[in-house]
Amino acid sequence: MLELRIDPFPSAVELSSLWSAAWDALAPRDFTPILSRSLAHIGAYHDDRLVGFVNVAWDGGIHAFLLDTSVHPDVRRQGIATRLVREATRVAQERGAEWLHVDFEPHLTGFYHACGFTPTKAGLIKLA
Repeated sequence: MLELRIDPFPSAVELSSLWSAAWDALAPRDFTPILSRSLAHIGAYHDDRLVGFVNVAWDGGIHAFLLDTSVHPDVRRQGIATRLVREATRVAQERGAEWLHVDFEPHLTGFYHACGFTPTKAGLIKLA
């Protein structure tokens, strides 16, 4: 059974493993400094194995930012990402955020719209 955990602080090994599988990334990342500054993060666990994750960054005020929604390819299309985003939304609001922002690629428009996000005209500069 799938269990969502709020602020689980997964180990670097388990988060890097999920990240590598979900994003086809070969280089491991250290998420410790990122998670320590987050408003929240949500982990999806199946039999104590991290299979999904989302981070909620924030500006220290009323704006929060949904980042890195990830689900292991072996368990995609089962509603895990939707549950992660909805729980992240709930926790962000509970912790004082008034706005939740998300950037995403065009093919994810339907997904984020179904999660309650509406399009805005935001400025963006690609730095790298």
